[in-house]
Amino acid sequence: MCGIVGYIGKGDAKSVVLQGLEKLEYRGYDSAGIAIIKDSKIIVEKKKGKLKNLETHLEGMDLDSHIGIGHTRWATHGEPSDRNSHPHFSEDMSIAVVHNGIIENYSILKNELIEKGYRFNSDTDTEVVAHLIHSLYKGNLFNAVTEAIKQLRGSYALGILHKDFPDEIICARKDSPLVIGVGENENIIASDVPALLKYTKNVYFLEDGDIARLTASSIEIFDKTLNSVRREIKVIEWDYEQATKAGFPHFMIKEIFEQPKSIEETLNRRVHNGIIDFSDVLSDDEINKFDMIHIVACGTAYHAGLQGQYALREISRINSLVEIASEYRYMNPFVNENTLAIFVSQSGETLDTLAALKEAKSRGAKTLAITNVVGSTISREAHNTIYTMAGPEIAVASTKAYTTQVTIFQLLAIYLAEKKGKLTKEKVEKLVSSLYSIPEKIKTTLDNTEIIKNVANFMKDKHNGFYIGRGVDFATALEGSLKMKEITYIHTEAFPAGELKHGSIALIEPGTPVVVIGMQSNLLEKTISNIKELKARGAHIITVARKSCEEAIDVSDEFIGVEDIEDVFSVLLAIIPLQLLSYFTSVDKGIDVDKPRNLAKSVTVE
Repeated sequence: MCGIVGYIGKGDAKSVVLQGLEKLEYRGYDSAGIAIIKDSKIIVEKKKGKLKNLETHLEGMDLDSHIGIGHTRWATHGEPSDRNSHPHFSEDMSIAVVHNGIIENYSILKNELIEKGYRFNSDTDTEVVAHLIHSLYKGNLFNAVTEAIKQLRGSYALGILHKDFPDEIICARKDSPLVIGVGENENIIASDVPALLKYTKNVYFLEDGDIARLTASSIEIFDKTLNSVRREIKVIEWDYEQATKAGFPHFMIKEIFEQPKSIEETLNRRVHNGIIDFSDVLSDDEINKFDMIHIVACGTAYHAGLQGQYALREISRINSLVEIASEYRYMNPFVNENTLAIFVSQSGETLDTLAALKEAKSRGAKTLAITNVVGSTISREAHNTIYTMAGPEIAVASTKAYTTQVTIFQLLAIYLAEKKGKLTKEKVEKLVSSLYSIPEKIKTTLDNTEIIKNVANFMKDKHNGFYIGRGVDFATALEGSLKMKEITYIHTEAFPAGELKHGSIALIEPGTPVVVIGMQSNLLEKTISNIKELKARGAHIITVARKSCEEAIDVSDEFIGVEDIEDVFSVLLAIIPLQLLSYFTSVDKGIDVDKPRNLAKSVTVE
């Protein structure tokens, strides 16, 4: 989603803000802008398109200042344009505002402000905030902001400047993330941590309803009742260099290659001397009480949840249900105190998932978050949190966050099965040992990418295709298909292999690419039969299966072999070539791999 950066301190605000916005480009955006205070005036400059357009526009301008706010916008209200770009400002240019989120009652407020004589220059909901604060301003910026916030419905992260307060930034958040970086004689606000890391690792994660007042040397935080509060400073464990490409051409390929390490570190976080431990998040009494597990997520995290459901059912024999977060709270879910509700989000800020979490929590469920970001909103709202150890994931298309989420689910399934007496100690040791073999087996695929590059060269000129699999392979097909759509713009659909013939096989014609995932040994014979049905109609078959699978080799036009492992864990091996296939296809098409159109890394609007 949109990016916010604000700076006040001893440095050059323009440089800090622009560099911070550059670190947030991965979130997705269509325009960029900056506002600074200079000589008791607010100067606003903004441009449609990439951040580079703004930087070029600013060249040669005298914008030296110690205070400023900036924004990269992902359009929600109004088309991408210079005038709809942030920051937005009051008519007299006394106030400038940057905003992430959606003001749901903006049209009502806008009409009220128009009746008072205010004129609007944009189509956005954000401009309402600037005029509303102006209408309430009586010499005290903080008071005007707090009064304005009382009238806002919806979600927001706000950064606000006033020309009469050249040594102060006001910020606030509700349902949209905002973090404050604590420096020496300088402080920074941002919508995500990478924007801060060059300057500090010490941060405050603002909680829902918080309002803060920043100067160069002080930070005051107030809760939603305007009581002064002390939030805990968090120290970010990863560094600025980890958020760079480290010699790779794109963040996505770097993050694909980081998966062996991130999976291993995720295992090490929860396995000690061969023993899995989740006792910090689930007590034995709670485990014995649960009669249902709900898994709720969006997009790639939802696909990880499908893998989790399979692992929980197959290994633990626990009844579990996976739901899409945007639908969950509208379906009157059957949730009570005997339900464990697991919410999965890479960023920990996904608004639909957060809303679903609050719904389940209000109905008495025990809530557990699986996320990659310490201090994120979902991690704070859930009763307990399991952190993946993926490190910073910058590319919009998720890869290592997905595989570490799946790893957590598989560990959790083994742990619950052991606690419930479903697995012997010897079986647990065997499964844990097998999980630890995965990083090296992934490296084998990463070391042999030529066949995948050749398939990508075939795929780049296609417009449609299918992904199929049976059992848990269908969940892998869904994620593989999503990756192809996200970064290549090739339309693909995923189906259970046996379902394609119930209608959609009518779309198969000579040359239609069909990616088949055939990792489930008990279903392989039936999958081979499905391949033959497709081949008879001219489909071009690209199969991902075990290297030793001669039956699949014989019926495939292209065969990508992976190492052997238990069926339940094979999903972590099968997804790697599908990630690589999407990446190399996107590169061959000349697409900006890390910043696919219309997409955002952290979806903080409904």
